[in-house]
Amino acid sequence: MIAQPYQLYVERTDPAKNMARFYAMSIEATLFGDVCLTRRWGRIGARGQAMQHHFNKEEDAVQLFLALLRNKRERGYGPQTSGQQHSRRARRTS
Repeated sequence: MIAQPYQLYVERTDPAKNMARFYAMSIEATLFGDVCLTRRWGRIGARGQAMQHHFNKEEDAVQLFLALLRNKRERGYGPQTSGQQHSRRARRTS
């Protein structure tokens, strides 16, 4: 069981380079008792790509989570700036 929820959503935008990227991570328990770190990334507004890492211990997943977070911060990613998280589920069709 996960001691606490781990979720992250950061963005990197640069209008001069036509760059608008997102990076999202979460750590969740699986039905089989292990821990899964799920990463999603891509252009804001697009579905993007996803990758999952499975661990036996929560501590290992948290270590990777924090290492990836440090890497993204160094590359210029930060909290979302648009006020609402961009995703296909959040869009409304009128």
